[in-house]
Amino acid sequence: MSDPARTREAVEAYVAALNSGDPEQITACVSEDFHNEHTSAMGRSLRGRAAYRARLPVFLAEFEGLRYAVEDLLVDGDRAALAYTMTFRPRGSAAGEPVRIRGVFRLRVVAGLIAHRVDYWDGAEFERQIAATENR
Repeated sequence: MSDPARTREAVEAYVAALNSGDPEQITACVSEDFHNEHTSAMGRSLRGRAAYRARLPVFLAEFEGLRYAVEDLLVDGDRAALAYTMTFRPRGSAAGEPVRIRGVFRLRVVAGLIAHRVDYWDGAEFERQIAATENR
């Protein structure tokens, strides 16, 4: 049985790394065979730390000031469910309210690293808010 405290620590470190905006810090939290799975039609899944690292600079540039606020974190052995509110400004958007999207990560931790992330978020709400920022 996996240690829930170690799982919680790995998940919290991953969220802190995401909030840092530093691709090196973020990828240091994931396993070599990391599987980043998106359920939204707008998301793009991938496998491998190297592929994730290669995509991060573009993602972080598109989502300026990206922050994940943890709403709830449930841990069971090597698995966790994390409800979040993601906030950011689309690249080049005017000042104003940031985009806010609620979602959930399902995470599996192996040897203290995130091995699998499944991300659930509402793509229609994302598009609605992006369109609103373009009309400001």
